[in-house]
Amino acid sequence: MRVHIRPVQRADAEALAAIYNPEVIETTVTFDLVPRTLEEQQVWIEEHLGTHPCIVAVNDEDQVGETGAQGDKILGFAVVTPFRARPAYATTVESSVYTHREARGRGVGELLLREILAMASDLGFHSIIARIVGANESSIKLHEKVGFSLVGREIEVGRKHGKWLDVVEFQYVIPDTSR
Repeated sequence: MRVHIRPVQRADAEALAAIYNPEVIETTVTFDLVPRTLEEQQVWIEEHLGTHPCIVAVNDEDQVGETGAQGDKILGFAVVTPFRARPAYATTVESSVYTHREARGRGVGELLLREILAMASDLGFHSIIARIVGANESSIKLHEKVGFSLVGREIEVGRKHGKWLDVVEFQYVIPDTSR
C-alpha cells in the first residue's frame, strides 16, 4: 500500500466523519459522546485549515479507506489543536491521530504522527501534548515509538459506556535550536 500525506480539504468532511464517528459510538478512544454531523465536520475542517492544521493519509493503491476529495481514499488523519486558551500556552498544542479500522497496523498512524510533529515544529510550536484514554495501548505504544514521554495520569476523569476512564498524558518537546 502506497500512502502519501496531504492537507485536509473541505471535500474530505464525509470521509473524516466516517473514520471518526465509529470511534465516538463504539469506543472510548474519544470522549465525544455524539457523532459529528456532516455540517459539524465541515466546520471542524474550516477550523483546521490554518495555524492548527489537519493532515490526511491518502491511499494510492487499493480500496481501503474512505472516499475524500477528488475520489482518493483517506486512511486516517492527524490534527493539532490549541492546548489552552491563556496566551502563555500559545506554543503548546494537543495532537490527535485517527486511522481507518482497515488501515491499522500498517504504519499509517506513525506516518501521520511524525508528519504532524514536523509541521508543528515548522509552525513554531514547542510542545505537543497527547491525551490518551488509559486503556488505549496501541496509541500509547505509537506515541512512545515516536518520542513522546509519559508525563501524567488523570484518574477517572471521563465516563463513557458506563465506565470511568483514566487519561494518560504524553508530551513531545521540540528541541529549541535557537540557543
